[in-house]
Amino acid sequence: MRHEYWPPRRRYRLTRRGRLALFLGMLLVIGTVVTLGPLLREEEAEAPTKPRVLVIPEGWRAPQVYAAIDRELELPAGSAKAAAATAGLALPAEAKGNPEGFLFPASYPVTSRTTAAELLAHMVRTANQKLATRAVAEGAKAHGMTPYQTATLASIVEAEADSRADMGKVARVVHNRLARSMPLQMDSTINYALNRRTVDTKISDTRIDHPFNTYRRQGLPPTPIDSPGLQAMAAAVAPTPGDWLYFVTVKQGDTRFSATYKEHKRHVADFNRVRAAAADAVPAGAGTGAGRAQAGSPPG
Repeated sequence: MRHEYWPPRRRYRLTRRGRLALFLGMLLVIGTVVTLGPLLREEEAEAPTKPRVLVIPEGWRAPQVYAAIDRELELPAGSAKAAAATAGLALPAEAKGNPEGFLFPASYPVTSRTTAAELLAHMVRTANQKLATRAVAEGAKAHGMTPYQTATLASIVEAEADSRADMGKVARVVHNRLARSMPLQMDSTINYALNRRTVDTKISDTRIDHPFNTYRRQGLPPTPIDSPGLQAMAAAVAPTPGDWLYFVTVKQGDTRFSATYKEHKRHVADFNRVRAAAADAVPAGAGTGAGRAQAGSPPG
């Protein structure tokens, strides 16, 4: 049998200084892990989310804007409306805290951190900026209109005009009627009073006792009736030259403006014929609504 020689195994001991260095190193590693843990979690929590976009179309009323904000931010119904009352929005004194007309229609970025108050404040700031643009501000000044009056008139233009091309003419009708102390007789303001949207206005609707019934009350309504865009604002202060006092949209793309009530009555008759033909084309039981169009009455 062959025997091999193995040298005795040597054991290494750490000196006191070595043990201390090893202990401090372990503490440093542990401390780093403990310290980085919260930082990593905090950094992960604060990582920016990809923004979404909330689109507010021209002509929306405040309740529609509130509902859209609640849906986008996944808030309980009524949250945005409540925020509007406490957000300290930069509204004109004439608004008396009501943001109607100043929730500017545009596309707004939204993240998981966006609040209803922030969104509303952004919309109001944007509306004020648009009203302060040179063309709008100087046009309003030339007509002796405040920014709030501009927003109010623009909201009517936004609601009544069938197209952007008609906005200047609609604004001219409003200005001409105001200059003659004629009631505006705008169906859009009655729709606002009755919280509806329709092209049919009954005679009984024009007789309601309401601040927004511009058939019975002269001048602009007490507040805007929707959120006007920049084109409507520009039209409100720079209306198309003309002597029109009446208009009616006979059908989409066919709005007719008149300087005399006699001519206007012919256009209203055409409107009623188009509506009657559309009603006859609807299958029985489908329903078409009731009432006849009211598109202005004779002066006085």
